[in-house]
Amino acid sequence: MNRRILVVATLLMVTFGYLARKSTAEPTPMREPLSQLPMQLGVWSGRQAPDLEQKILNVLGVDDYARRTYSARNTPGWVGLYIGYYASQRQGDTVHSPLNCLPGAGWTPISQDRATIAVEETPHAAATREITVNRFVIQKGLDRQVVLYWYQSHGRVEASEYWGRFYTVTDAIRHNRTDAALVRVIVPILDDTSDAVSAAQARGVDFIQALFPYLGRHLPS
Repeated sequence: MNRRILVVATLLMVTFGYLARKSTAEPTPMREPLSQLPMQLGVWSGRQAPDLEQKILNVLGVDDYARRTYSARNTPGWVGLYIGYYASQRQGDTVHSPLNCLPGAGWTPISQDRATIAVEETPHAAATREITVNRFVIQKGLDRQVVLYWYQSHGRVEASEYWGRFYTVTDAIRHNRTDAALVRVIVPILDDTSDAVSAAQARGVDFIQALFPYLGRHLPS
């Protein structure tokens, strides 16, 4: 009984703190627009993808986004990049999981797990850190793709959508901020050979390692 009372009291305190913070203006952190994300990331050269339709933007609710394709010399295929940034998630606009959009676009997840990637925090950093991201293989007809994605906010990289939401609440309570972003990388699987999936993932990992050092300028820190 005492444990139940303690849990209820804690939840009430957390909720009260969240509601109290919710009534105050949310600070807007300084950051560079995603349009200024470099088109050249190491050996990867980018080009702008078509803008999203307004009806799609209305559903996503993003405050800023980047949508590009990148390719590298002597590397087969291409890599698709989407970043969606949310300045606030208080008014119903929340980070959308890519899994919500795949079925509507005709894609079916056929396998899922996670991948750990060593990245640099800033360009030419002396040290690296490891991040864990979601890894999906999706299929539509004969086409297959590897999807790598994560949620990023305040220096954290989180694969779990649920932990991402938990941190949104705790950040709202502690810092009066709910800004966050989704980063998604898509890599086509080029053939049906036994190592085609791992080869596609390797290209995606190489691209993420080139991209990640620049994200801190554009995403919540």
